[in-house]
Formats: sequence, C-alpha cells, structure tokens
Amino acid sequence: MAPVALEATARHLTSAFVTTFLLSVHVLAAIIAVGPVTVAASMFAPAVRSALREPDPRAVGVVSTLHRICNVYAAIGIVVPILGLATAMSMGVVGDPWLVASIVLTGIAALVLAMAVLPSQQQLIEQVRTSPGSAVSTTRVAVTSGLFSLLWTVVTVLMIARPGSTTGV
Repeated sequence: MAPVALEATARHLTSAFVTTFLLSVHVLAAIIAVGPVTVAASMFAPAVRSALREPDPRAVGVVSTLHRICNVYAAIGIVVPILGLATAMSMGVVGDPWLVASIVLTGIAALVLAMAVLPSQQQLIEQVRTSPGSAVSTTRVAVTSGLFSLLWTVVTVLMIARPGSTTGV
C-alpha cells in the first residue's frame, strides 16, 4: 500500500474513533445527567401533594431531595449539548435540519427547566415547609415538568431517527 493511502486510512480510522468516542460520551452524559432530572421532576408534584396531605419531616426531605437532584443534574447536564455539538462537528452534520431542530428544542427544554420547573419547585418546597396540611396547587410544576419531559423525548427521537439524514440511522 502506498504511503499516501496508509496516511488516508490512518486519518479515517482516527476520525471514526473520535466520532464514536464523542457519540458514546454524549449519549452516556445524556442518560446520566438528563435522565435523573426528568425522573425527579416528574416525581416532584406527587411528592409535594403527599407531603401536604400527611405532614411529615421525611416527606419534606423527599421533596427537597428531588429538587436538589433536579438542580445538581441540570448543572451537570450542561455538558450534554457541548458534547453533542462536538459530535455533530465530527460527523459533519452541524447544519442538518434534524440537528438544528434538536438544538432549538434543547434550548427550549433548558429554559423551561431553569425558568419554570426549578423556581416552581423552590416555591412549593417553601410552602411544604411553612404550611403543612394546606392545599397548594402543583399544576404549574406538573405541567412544566411534563413539557420538559416531552421536549427531551422529541429530542431523543430526533437524535435516533435523524429524519432527512444522509448518514443513515
């Protein structure tokens, strides 16, 4: 094999390895960081209702822990779109419509989490601590948490199906 062909093969193998590595780390980061936020956010409203129905210090602890999980993993989750962008650049798909849609939906999901879910959770924690046994609406946090989950579901489907992609599934 000619030296030029060997060099091209080595570059291709290195590029394929880097892409595979980045994609693997991106998917793992999404599972590890976004998964817990999604689950904890969906458990939060029922936990608040339970804590208000039957005042108990442990119930307040559960609600606080769910909120902490959302906060901590939301911060860790910042790495997911960064790794995703690096992966997209490595794959050469940065301008593909499925990726652009995913980026937009990821931004919306981040805003929903930061501007609606987390503040609503914080307000409800204070109400659980100060007004045990009271009737408090959890509708806002339940709806925004559901929207957050739906957005991530759509992003996940777009990432897997990659509609219109020429690189295959």
